[in-house]
Amino acid sequence: MRDPKTEKELTNPAGTPAWVQWVYRGLFNLGLGLSAPYYARRMARRGGWKDRLGQRFGRYDTSFIQRCQGQTNLWFHAVSVGEVLLSVPLVKRLENKLPSVQWILSATTTTGMAQWHQQMPDPPATCFYPIDRRPWVRQSMEVIRPKAIILSEAEIWPNFLWEAFDRRIPVFLINARISEKSYLRYYRFRSIFAPLFGSLSGVGTQNDSDAQRLMALGCDPSKVFVTGNMKFDAALGSQSRPSRLDIPALLRAHDMHEKTLLLGSSTHAGEEAMLADLYLKLRQSHPQLRVIIAPRHFERGSQVATALRSKGLSVACRSEWSDASEGNQEKPSDVLILDSTGELASLYPHVDLVFIGKSMLARGGQSPLEAASAGKPILMGPHMQNFRAITRTFLEKQAARQVSDVASLQTTLTELLEHPQERDRLGKTARDVVDANLGAVERTLEMLCQHPSIAEHLTP
Repeated sequence: MRDPKTEKELTNPAGTPAWVQWVYRGLFNLGLGLSAPYYARRMARRGGWKDRLGQRFGRYDTSFIQRCQGQTNLWFHAVSVGEVLLSVPLVKRLENKLPSVQWILSATTTTGMAQWHQQMPDPPATCFYPIDRRPWVRQSMEVIRPKAIILSEAEIWPNFLWEAFDRRIPVFLINARISEKSYLRYYRFRSIFAPLFGSLSGVGTQNDSDAQRLMALGCDPSKVFVTGNMKFDAALGSQSRPSRLDIPALLRAHDMHEKTLLLGSSTHAGEEAMLADLYLKLRQSHPQLRVIIAPRHFERGSQVATALRSKGLSVACRSEWSDASEGNQEKPSDVLILDSTGELASLYPHVDLVFIGKSMLARGGQSPLEAASAGKPILMGPHMQNFRAITRTFLEKQAARQVSDVASLQTTLTELLEHPQERDRLGKTARDVVDANLGAVERTLEMLCQHPSIAEHLTP
């Protein structure tokens, strides 16, 4: 018979057996070593990889360490740009309710980090999320010493969570979304993940399906709340944020200010050429049509420009323009490439049609919500798996058009170009869907503030 005391020593507070932790750590370290060259090249291509690189390995400079000392720190993590933008309204509300605490805001990507600094009114305390290797995670926790940790969406890293639970730090998962594919993957490795999900102090899900999957994975039903999708609130908020870019001036500079504009939003490889080919087919019958392309990875901008110029198109890049150049005579452009970050949301009100990227020649889709909050007609391809519930809602309300292939996209574009009243109806209905789904930020705030670890710091 096993000694209960010995059994307790072989598990951490998440209830994970020691052998499971050892196996995970061994496999992770092996995988990290094998994949390091790939990720090093990927970071180098994207640029900015040297920025506070040591933080990814649990090493911090003196100023950050001093800023963390003697403070009540709450740690809020968002992976990249999308998660940061949807989290900003919640963080600002929490700051108002908890003025005595310091928020440590982290991100995984350099673009996500840039958004934290751009969106927050005061210089925030920020750091990069540590790579999930036990010594690096442990050192991060030792420096920050958070009283609670809030993770946006589904950022589940075992070593990070085991370390937090070892230190009795409450961890919350907000705006959680678990796709069928992710659910099956987590369930396949439930010996690792079930105890982790079961130890979360609070979980806010986007819908009932996500809630059911998370409870099936081990979450305590009493700690799971259907709070809604914060992306709706964030999308509406994006339309009220002041823009650093003078969109009308940019469009005038390229003779697009009185044209019918088709925006390819967050496009992936191949979709830019697809939109260019459609433009070449449609421009004879619709001479006012012009195209704006915002690649999902802005560093691809020059590559996309070269490819489209080879088709005989006049192509301009946002990175080559500034307000100071507005008065210069510039050649009218067929295509404008938005090769920048943080400016896409301010462009939606100025376009007439929006195609959602990663939905035709790539899989998963991008969010249609910012376009919808601006009241624009939305077209999307068949591959919207990452936004399955949102897509279903828009289609059920007849607030977007989904096409099956390039030929049907051309047919639908032609119809909408010839019937502006249908464009108006689609855009208005899309905005109505956004308005009907607001409130997730408030419900998430309520969930967090009822937990003792956060409630004790609330302003009376």
